[in-house]
Amino acid sequence: MELSVSQLSVSLGKRGVLHGIDAVLQPGRVTAILGPNGSGKSTLVRTLAGLLGADAGSVTLDGIALDRLPPRERARRIGYLPQEATVHWDLRVADLVALGRLPHRAPFAGLSAEDHAAIDDAIATTGIRPLADRLVTQLSGGERARVLLARVLAGQPQWLLADEPLASLDPVHQLDLLDRLRALAAGGMGVVIVLHDLVQAARAADDVLLLRDGRPVAFGPAAATLARAPLRDAFGVEVMLIVDDHGRLLPVPIGRVKA
Repeated sequence: MELSVSQLSVSLGKRGVLHGIDAVLQPGRVTAILGPNGSGKSTLVRTLAGLLGADAGSVTLDGIALDRLPPRERARRIGYLPQEATVHWDLRVADLVALGRLPHRAPFAGLSAEDHAAIDDAIATTGIRPLADRLVTQLSGGERARVLLARVLAGQPQWLLADEPLASLDPVHQLDLLDRLRALAAGGMGVVIVLHDLVQAARAADDVLLLRDGRPVAFGPAAATLARAPLRDAFGVEVMLIVDDHGRLLPVPIGRVKA
C-alpha cells in the first residue's frame, strides 16, 4: 500500500512552503525526512496525514487520492504523531492509549476484545506498562512522548507518520524508539519520521527524502542520499563518513561549506 506524492505544492496562508515534491513511499520501510529548519518537513508530514490540503499535485494511498478517503477510514490507515507531545486531559495512561481505538469503534460502544488486545500490544511495544496507571499530566516529556506513540499504535495503522519523535527523548530512549520503529516496518508497516540527527537517520532509515526551502534535494536509499554531495546541497555542511559496527556509513557534520 504505497503512499505517494506527485508534484505536490502546499501553502500556509499566502506563503508557499512545498514546491513540486515527488516521492513514492513504500510499506515495510522506514523513510526519514530531513532538511534545515523551515524546509517544510512538518508541513509535508501533515499533508501526508491528510491534515493539510495541496495547492497542486496529489497525495495517494494505494492509488486512491487521500482527500477522497472518508476521515474515519483515513484515520484507520494513517497514524500521525505530531511534534508537540502535549496533553491537556488529566487521564490515566491506559485510558489515553485506548483513545487510539476510536476510529475502529461504533459511537458509544465499549471496548471489544480486539480493542483490548490492540491496546495491550501498543503498551508492550512502547515499553510503557509501568506507566499504565499513572496520570498523563504527571509524566516527563519523554514518557509522554512514548505514551502518545502508544496511542497511535493502538489504532493499528498501516502507516505511521511521526514528526520529530526523538525530540524529547534521552539517548537510550531514542535508540529504543528507533529500534521499535524498525521492528514495526519489518512487520509490514510504512514508517515516515522527521529527523534532525543525520547519524540517527543513517542508523534507522531505509530511504531518505532531503528537503531545502520546500524543494526536494534528493530522495532514495539512505546510503545514497546521506552522502557528502546531497548533504552539502541540503544543509550547507561538510560531513565525515564513519563506519559503525554494522558496516553502515554514518555522516557526522564537521563544518560549514566554505564559500
